[in-house]
Amino acid sequence: MALYEFKAEDAARFASFVHEQVKTKGDELQFRHCPYCHGTGSGNEYTFAINLRTGSFNCKRASCGAKGNMITLLRDFDFSLGAEADTYYKGDHRKYRDLRKYPKPATRDPAVRYMEGRGISRATTEAYNITTQISNDNIIVFPFYDEQDRLQFVKYRKADFDKEKDNNKEWCEKNCRPILFGMNHCDAEKSSVLILTEGQIDSLSVTEAGIDNAVSVPTGAQGFTWIPCCWDFLGKFKTLIVFGDYEKDHITLLDVMSRKFHGTVKHVRPEDYRGCKDANEILQKYGRQAVRDAVENAEPVKNPKIIRMADIEKMNPADREHFNTGIAQLNRILGGFYMGQLILITGRRGEGKSTLGSQFGTQAIKGGYNVFYYSGELANEMVQDWFDRQMAGDRYIITEQKQYGYENYFVKLGAVPAMHGWYYNKVFLYDNTITLDENGEEDTQTLLNVMESAVKQYDCKVLIVDNLMTAMEDDISSDLYRQQTAFVRKLAWMAKSMDVVIFLIVHPRKNNDGEIKNDDVSGSSNITNLCDVVMSYSAPDPKKPPEDRADRLLSVTKNRLNGELTKNPIHLFYQKSSKRISSDRGCFDWEIGWEKEFGGQDPQQQDDDFVQIEVDEINSIFGIDDLED
Repeated sequence: MALYEFKAEDAARFASFVHEQVKTKGDELQFRHCPYCHGTGSGNEYTFAINLRTGSFNCKRASCGAKGNMITLLRDFDFSLGAEADTYYKGDHRKYRDLRKYPKPATRDPAVRYMEGRGISRATTEAYNITTQISNDNIIVFPFYDEQDRLQFVKYRKADFDKEKDNNKEWCEKNCRPILFGMNHCDAEKSSVLILTEGQIDSLSVTEAGIDNAVSVPTGAQGFTWIPCCWDFLGKFKTLIVFGDYEKDHITLLDVMSRKFHGTVKHVRPEDYRGCKDANEILQKYGRQAVRDAVENAEPVKNPKIIRMADIEKMNPADREHFNTGIAQLNRILGGFYMGQLILITGRRGEGKSTLGSQFGTQAIKGGYNVFYYSGELANEMVQDWFDRQMAGDRYIITEQKQYGYENYFVKLGAVPAMHGWYYNKVFLYDNTITLDENGEEDTQTLLNVMESAVKQYDCKVLIVDNLMTAMEDDISSDLYRQQTAFVRKLAWMAKSMDVVIFLIVHPRKNNDGEIKNDDVSGSSNITNLCDVVMSYSAPDPKKPPEDRADRLLSVTKNRLNGELTKNPIHLFYQKSSKRISSDRGCFDWEIGWEKEFGGQDPQQQDDDFVQIEVDEINSIFGIDDLED
């Protein structure tokens, strides 16, 4: 049971503390000079490093070989890891009063009468050596003894406290070591459960109810200086039951002890306080059994991330909301794209993964879902052009033969208003041209902020992020792999918490000429671990005969929903004019939904009356003189 838990920022603080130049490499924070030997490796290599996951360090120079952890650095360099850790690991150098010379006081009758008035018996009062000041019967004295039965701390309570006349109800002797009241009456071998209360009379109320190992804090709900002094004592117990004061729907001591105690932390249920503030009030109003019930019914501190499996509403995963992928073979494997999924698409540069992701977006729109696009590499106009061609299909596209044999494609101008009007409130794009906010200041919105706004404000259920490297926020304090993992983890959380589908486009590692596998995805392996579906999209082997070759191959290498993967890649075909992708070599003509807004006219008939007018319009707009009819 360790009092200190390593945090990566402590390594960075230590580097600043010793004034060392550092760099991050993988899981290490590397120092230019070793703080022990002050040397570097040959060629000025950074040979001293702190592991950012564990906090362990070592110097790789054979002549030094220093190694240890953050506690070692705390002791060797007088480096602070916080008041608690400093006190515990370096030793508490404060001068505490030595109270061992004082004999145990005899319990005086005024103390017995006061405690009996609070429901505490004479036997319990005497067992804990509670007494009163000799000079004042109204000052109750609580002596604190440690495990070795040594007096360490003394606390006083004014029995006849009057808030109109008295300054303090409780106070303590100065310069005493803060420890828990009742430690000398605890036996971890007899019971591994420790009960912690706020007040001394509350812990005595638990003892009065016949429950062992009840202690209370020395200086109230906000004072935790006792923790390093009692840390080894706490470590002897497996379970801590917090029986703090219950006020305003809050149990005192619980928040801090839930973080500090390394065993099981439980708390008295709010209903078992029975409208009372603390254990002593329960004892006085409802008796010993009510106090026993409160302790025995204590429940573990709830973690919002942990639920009981039996409480989950039963459902068929296939019944979850989803939409058609647009590719029959892919539907048979995945069952569609399901809300809550983070879907990764990888493929070599220039082989069409962005086009595939865009087409999945058109399928989402066809299925009735609003879509948000982010492109970190294409201008807004180019994203729109590619998307419009996929929405239109070849029958609404004009092919323009340019002077040098280059073919230019554009959607018929007459179809554009109908198409844009239809998807006006359905499709949204991250505007890369905006760098200043409405006040003329630098725009500090992150992509994740914008995506969240797209979901909440524009009802976007499908989001396409193209691509990972351009989407991440730059964080100079973290290495690239950590940034990637953190960003993808946030995407995965967003997909599930907001019940949306997110497509993430990621490049594979360089110099990979074979089939792309999950480990080939560029960046940290955590990226594919965090995704629900991983697909690779690539060109086929050029050595195969043309009649046996598809234009592209699609493989599913991870499918968390049902585990189905592609045994052989799905053969896909590409139509250059419409940028559409199909599993049928000759079938690229499908409707998205906007076509009905075009009046249901035969597109071929429209061509006869429309082409020349459209070309003339383009000539006048762009000043093109050599356009052929």
